[in-house]
Parts: sequence; structure tokens; C-alpha cells
Amino acid sequence: MGMGEHGDGAADRTGRGGTGRRRRRPGARLVALALAGAGLVGVTAPAAGALGTARPAGAVTVTGAQDEAAPDAAGRGPRKGVDTRALNAALSGMVDSGGTSASLARVGDHGRTLWKGASGVADRTTGAPASPDGRFRIGSVTKTFVATVALQLVAEGRIGLEDPVERLLPGAVPNGAGITLRQLLGHTSGVFNYTEDTAFDVEQPGYIERWLESGRYTRWTPQQLVALATAHPPYFAPGQGFHYSNTNYVLVGQIIERATGRSWQQEVERRVIRPLHLTGTFMPDHETAVPGPHAHGYFDLPTGPADVTELDPSMAGSSGAGISTTADLNTFVAALIGGRLLPRPQLAEMMTASPQSEGRYGLGLERATTDCGVLWGHTGGIPGYNTVLYTTADLRRQLAVSMNAQGLSTPPATREAYEKLQSAATCTG
Repeated sequence: MGMGEHGDGAADRTGRGGTGRRRRRPGARLVALALAGAGLVGVTAPAAGALGTARPAGAVTVTGAQDEAAPDAAGRGPRKGVDTRALNAALSGMVDSGGTSASLARVGDHGRTLWKGASGVADRTTGAPASPDGRFRIGSVTKTFVATVALQLVAEGRIGLEDPVERLLPGAVPNGAGITLRQLLGHTSGVFNYTEDTAFDVEQPGYIERWLESGRYTRWTPQQLVALATAHPPYFAPGQGFHYSNTNYVLVGQIIERATGRSWQQEVERRVIRPLHLTGTFMPDHETAVPGPHAHGYFDLPTGPADVTELDPSMAGSSGAGISTTADLNTFVAALIGGRLLPRPQLAEMMTASPQSEGRYGLGLERATTDCGVLWGHTGGIPGYNTVLYTTADLRRQLAVSMNAQGLSTPPATREAYEKLQSAATCTG
């Protein structure tokens, strides 16, 4: 659910920067540039049932194609500049490295597809190849959808960025009078991250086995998740630091519900998904399956691979329960940064990275500085799935990637392959 952190596979579980205890986080962040994160990686636990073995690396299938129907901004046909061969090779390398059973990726220009590809298998039992159009769990990329809705409500005057949580959601958290909506959206509230509670600690002996047996089907309410968090002291006084906390966005989801009288899922559906015609995007409540074509998520155990695709997404809720496709994600981020979803003042707030985060996190958006310039977007993680979504500010390039991670850490070769993919996607054209 968006509960990962920045950095590489050795990233700590607390998130970037800020104060508070720092513990190694077993979920893998794939790239050093992917600042914030994503997801329920703090909960990264596999699912039950050993399955068949994966295809050997040499049998990896890669499908990649430029979309000849995608015009540029002037309607002259697709912009050239994407190196299809390099993109295919990098995507294949992510699976060959052993870090992921399937990887999907798509490169866009102003939201229009320039190239899409898939590597690996959708099902390790049947060997069916992964499809570049398949659905996947997006983890903390959900936060960007939720933040967009919250900022739409701000633009409508229904809530305010400086409104205290106590006014927006009375009695929800201690010191709610001193915490603002802005601080929740930007992870500067100091509220404890519930996925750091022992209820989600995969390093406990026997935790993974228990999660596989029954834990992944546990139904959580937002109130229960917040209660886990508020049983711990805050990391710092509101506004005095930065600490990535999934609890912040569980609270934002509740604020949306209280302000509108509808669930956060319904508001994301009517305000973002339907207007943009995101036909592959869903914000589930307790539905355990990924609907439609999708690559299964796996976790490698000593006894063999286990399928982790099915789980109750309420353990992530408004911090990371979403499901989408690479096409929909590119459409969404291009529309958002292009000003189609928010008025200019609210978009500017969203893209203002706080000094507490060392300029890396705005309001539901991560800012990544790369050799090819600044990218905006979000990363996400939830058992079986890691997601990266970035765009250039001029909308020249979008990159959406889903990786079906197989372990609690990302092999260096997988990170290297991803970095090549990102470079080929964003450094040309």
C-alpha cells in the first residue's frame, strides 16, 4: 500500500528522513531515485500454497511495441526517440535477474503510448506469458489518487489545507488540534506509521507462515489501523520533521468520507476514474481478487513459490489498496500534472516538495532528480507487486512499471535493469 520507503533494497522501514527509530525494511525499493514509497511493503508477506517453478531466465518472453496510432501534441504521429530495443532488453533483464516473475512497462508522451512491454510469466503454474495490458496492485500510488481528491475538495472550499485534523475528523488522533491536513498529505504530521507496528512486522518468527495461513484475509477497518498507530508515540511534533506514514492517508480517506458523505473509493471513482475513462482502475474495499487479466504475485519460500495475489486490501485502504494498468496510470499522471484534475493553485501545492523531506515529497507526489531531469510521481508496494509511476513536468515522457517481486529484497541486477529501463524511457525524445 504505499508503505515503502525511498532508496534501494536496503532502505529502512521508517521512510525517508525525519526523526524516529530506523529499522531495516524488508520490502524492496527498486531504485535509488524512487524516493518515497509506496507501500505495504512493510507488510510484504507472501501468500499460501507452493506452486510450480518459474520459467528459466532464457525462456523469458518480452513483448514490446511502439504505438503507431499515438499522435504527438501536433497530431503528426508518434514522436520518435524511444529506443525499443533498449527498453525490451531492460525489461527482459528485470526478469532474467531473478528479482521478479513478471514486469510490465509503458512509456507515454502526454499520456499517449509510445511503447509498451511485458516480460516473464503471468502464471508460474501454466507458464502463460505476462501481458503489457494486464492489471496489478499499485500500492502507494493510490496515495496520489487520494491526494488529488482531497485537493479537489480544498479547491471547492469544503476543507482547507490548514484545517486541523480535530476539526475534520474529531477524536481521530491525539493532538489532532495541532495536526493539519497539509501535514497528513505531506507526511510531516509525526503520526506513527501503523505498518511499523508488530501486527505488520514480517521479521517476527513465524509471521510469514501465519500471514499465509489467514492474515492476508484479515478485514481491517480504518479505525483499527489508526488505533495501531496511536498506540505509539508520534515521531516528532507536527511539522517538525518528515516520516513516511501510511496512517496519514488512512486518515485522509476518512476525512474525504466525512466531508462528502461518500466513501473515498466512490469519490476517486467519480472524480478521477470516470472522467479520465480509466477502465482498468479499481479502488477495492474487501475484494480479495485482482479482476480481469493480470500477472500473479509470488513470494519465494524455502518450500517453493507461494502465490500472494489474493489478499484483503483493507490492510492498505486509502494508503494503498488500488488496482490499475500501465495505460491508466500514464493517462492519470499526465492528466494530473497537465492541470486537468486540479486548479493551478492546488496543483502548485501538490508539487511543492517540503523542506522537511529535503525537497523530495510534496502532497501525494514524489519528486525524483535524475541524470535526465526531474520526475514527478509515486512508487508503491504491496505483497507480490511493486509499482513505479513517473512523468516529466513537461509531459514529454511518462513511465509506468509493475514488477512482481519475488522476495523481501531486490537483487542489484534487478535494480540495474530497472535503471536502464528508466534511462531509455526518460532520457530520449
